[in-house]
Amino acid sequence: MNRVVAVLVRRHMAQAAPAGVDPVAFLEAVAEDTYEMVAGLDLVTPVLVTSVPGLDDIVWPGTEVIAIDDDEPLTSVLRRLDADQAAVVSADAPDLPPLLVGKLFRELGRAEITVCPAENGGAVALACALPVPAWARPDLDAPDVVKALRAQAPGPRRVATTPGWHRLRSAADVARLDPGLEGWDNTRALVRAR
Repeated sequence: MNRVVAVLVRRHMAQAAPAGVDPVAFLEAVAEDTYEMVAGLDLVTPVLVTSVPGLDDIVWPGTEVIAIDDDEPLTSVLRRLDADQAAVVSADAPDLPPLLVGKLFRELGRAEITVCPAENGGAVALACALPVPAWARPDLDAPDVVKALRAQAPGPRRVATTPGWHRLRSAADVARLDPGLEGWDNTRALVRAR
């Protein structure tokens, strides 16, 4: 089974930079930390999907980098991935435990789409078999992604969920980062240096 995990980077993710931290540097740090977590997973191929130019430096050699428009729908992003199954992880979750990405794929055994919900709405990540189910119009930033997808689905059991996590959408969200978790080294260094 060929599995891809794409880290999705959009310009607006820079808005969570805390006071005293350069928004561009912040965006690069969270994106790199999220990518490093994905690249360390077994049995998946990491991909970077980004509307921010110049992020090629944060990925390992040989990693595919797909340029998108800021407003490109998630369905279109998923169609550009070459795999049997794909997960898309929002780059503004630098301390996401790798186990949660694994749970997304495991739930595909019983559902067509699986969602890792985000605290305060939206989703941290989403996975599905490719091609994307014709009925689905997923959006990681929709206020209630699971409810929206279940309304689109021919049956509610076609959409599964995993335990949720948090995203960094405002400067206040940086306080949610867990210093006890491994990873997120770049974000940690940047936030502590301010």
